[in-house]
Amino acid sequence: MDTVQNIEDYSLYLVISEEYGMGRSAVEIAKLAISGGADIIQMREKDKDRNELVKLACELSSLCKKKRVIFIVNDDPLIARESNASGVHLGQEDMLKYSLTETRDIIGNGKIIGVSTHSLAELEKANECDVDYIAYGPILPTETKKYFLGTKDIKEALKIAKKPVVFIGGINLSNLDEVLKQGAKNIAVIRGIIQAEDIMIMARNFKDRLIREKEDG
Repeated sequence: MDTVQNIEDYSLYLVISEEYGMGRSAVEIAKLAISGGADIIQMREKDKDRNELVKLACELSSLCKKKRVIFIVNDDPLIARESNASGVHLGQEDMLKYSLTETRDIIGNGKIIGVSTHSLAELEKANECDVDYIAYGPILPTETKKYFLGTKDIKEALKIAKKPVVFIGGINLSNLDEVLKQGAKNIAVIRGIIQAEDIMIMARNFKDRLIREKEDG
């Protein structure tokens, strides 16, 4: 059995969607971001058929294993299993399709399960579930959602969380300090990195800031 890879504090979690990649492939984006210091890569592609997703997941899984980076598949535990990913990430709606018990049966005990939460109540509920990390957000305005929660509950979320929390939603270099000031340790980024002209340098800027926060803390 595989050993679960832990989500370490001050991790940089990159969610890749080619629709935001300005013509760059998911694999190209992942390579550049990993070179810049990304610790976790999630494949989140909404516009590909299943065969394309499995093929891409296998490529990304192989790359991430080689680079010792965690690879997460969004939405689908079956594709996570087929690609030998590190784990799967489920949104609230995904859990109506795949229960956490079923998801664990599919991917196995040595794999990571992450879930999205959009309120303190959902986060508290996720605490009691068989999950390895909890994503909380969107905390700032983002094109991918029609609402945002703000940074006001970050401290409270961390106080009640029993699992690592990854904060997501609209985070970029100009507001990263505001998020870290509230106590956030792990952040997930989409457009803030993959729409950068130089993905590697942008990922490095984020990671360097997280490392400084860790050293100061």
